[in-house]
This record gives sequence, C-alpha cells and structure tokens, in this order.
Amino acid sequence: MADVPQVPTLSIPEVKLSSSSGGRNMPVIGMGTAADPFDETALKEAILEAISVGYRHFDAASLYKSEKPLGEAIAEAIKFGFIASRDELFITSKLWCTDAHPDLVLPALKNSLRMLQLEYLDLYLIHWPLSAKPGKIGFPVPKDEQLAMDFNSVWAAMEDCLRFGLTKSIGVSNFSCKKLENILSFATIPPSVNQVEISPLWQQQKLREFCKSKNIVLTAYSPLGAKGTRWGTNEVMDNETLKEIANAHNKTVAQVCLRWAFEQGLSFVVKSFNKERMRENLQIFDWGLSLDDHKKINEIKQRRLFPKLEMVSPSGPFKSLEELWDGEI
Repeated sequence: MADVPQVPTLSIPEVKLSSSSGGRNMPVIGMGTAADPFDETALKEAILEAISVGYRHFDAASLYKSEKPLGEAIAEAIKFGFIASRDELFITSKLWCTDAHPDLVLPALKNSLRMLQLEYLDLYLIHWPLSAKPGKIGFPVPKDEQLAMDFNSVWAAMEDCLRFGLTKSIGVSNFSCKKLENILSFATIPPSVNQVEISPLWQQQKLREFCKSKNIVLTAYSPLGAKGTRWGTNEVMDNETLKEIANAHNKTVAQVCLRWAFEQGLSFVVKSFNKERMRENLQIFDWGLSLDDHKKINEIKQRRLFPKLEMVSPSGPFKSLEELWDGEI
C-alpha cells in the first residue's frame, strides 16, 4: 500500500459532460474496479495506489461489489493526505438490471452512496439496456428473470436522481444508436455518457459518430481486452499490429491502445493492480501516433470481444445478443 503522499507529475485531460450539474468535467482516464477474481482487500489497496500515482476517476458498479472497498479507500486517501477531499475525485457507479425499475432507481442509488460513504456521485449509469426481476444482483441474468426495460419511466427516475443532487451527471452503458435515439426522443436531461466496449479490435465507428453528433461522451471499457478475466480476451494485448506499433514508439501495447482511444476523442477506464502499469497507463499524453499507425489500426479485423457469457436467450425479452444490441454486434 502507498504510505507516503505523492504529487502526480502528469496533468490528466478532462472532457466536458453536456448535462452535468455544476459544470463537472470528467478525467479522460479512469480506473475500472471490475476485478476477477474479486478480492476486496486487494482492490482497496490497488485503489489507494492508483490515487497516490495520480488517478482521479474511478468506475464502480453495484454488480462489481466494488463500492464498499472504493469508499473505504477514498476515506483512507483523505486521511493519508493523498487528496484533500472527496471533491478531487470523479466517481462513477451503475444501476444494475434488477433495480432498473422506476420505483427502485432512487433506492438503488442511495444504497450505492451508503456503500461508498459518499453524499453524491459524479456520474450514474444504467448498466445494461435490460431490466430483471428485483432481487439478487448477479451476472449473467437468469433467463427466466429477464425483462424488457421501460426506458421512459426508468430514465425519468434517473433524471430525478440528478435533480435531487445525488449525482452530478447521468448516462447509460451498453446502449446502441437505436436505444440512444429512443432515450433522446423523450429525455428532459439527455445522457452525458455512454460506456461501451471499444478497443482497436472493436472500434465502434458508427456509434462513435452518432454519439459525437449528439454530444454524448463515449467511454471505452475493456480498451485492453480485459486480459486474464473470465469475460476478457488476450487478443488485444497479443495483436501483432499493435505490438509492431508499440515497438516502433518504444511503448507498451497498452499505451498504444489508450493513446489510440485518446486520439479518437474517447474517454476510457482501465484496470491494473500493478503500480508500474498504473503509471505507464497514465503516460500517454505527451506523444502521438502517426497517420501510418492509424491506417494500420484501422485495418485490424473487427469483432466484438464482450460479453462471452450469455446475456439473453429465446426465453427472455430478446431472442439474441444481436437483438439486444439492435443488430449492431
């Protein structure tokens, strides 16, 4: 664990969120907290290390069980002098499918805040465009518990969360262009963020163009492929094209992936418990990729890497993952 306060030497760029109360900006890089296997103590220690080396954006979710250790780490970071107050951090959490019902959204957010020991979030996201029978949080959602979401009423409840001051911004995760269009057709407060899988192997050009046109910030999860997890893949980090580019710049493959995302105008969340890799992942803002690099990356064969686990089935509200994603897989 970090035991001496350290002053970060890098300035992390921020992006403006369109519907943020108080004009809150979001650091483009954040630390993800979806750990596999889950070890609460290890996660807490890693978050403290991340704060000590300069991370200020942390991405949690009720599904990840990471809110409690994140909250404890924040309290200790203030105690140890890594940060002066919670206001120096940007904290995201997410509404799980079992709570994606109009009467459960606000209680779910309040429970997240209790777990985090915080008075407000900076960003609250609908985790998946799918509801489930209320009850135990888990993944994948059992086939007989999946429900089509009432987007209008659930989004209205998300807007209430912002109006009540419990979150500074609201957004979505894993939403296609079609589902975003649906939300935008009735939203009083449009989503600020859509968090989805994006990497050099799944570049999401159509979704990127759509979100840019609607002033929605795209945040990439698994930008490195989530290597070593049950849901992840080695294909990003082992890609020969990315290795070639990394060697030419004397950088790591991870740095090339994150620099590529940054140059595409994306924000991103990346997870590592290794202090040196944490530092390396922050060292992407003082160099750039060439036009030839981008050409090579654009030629990488595209395929979605996540999720491996079955999310929907013919017995649920969607016949396939393709239907859940409006045919955009």
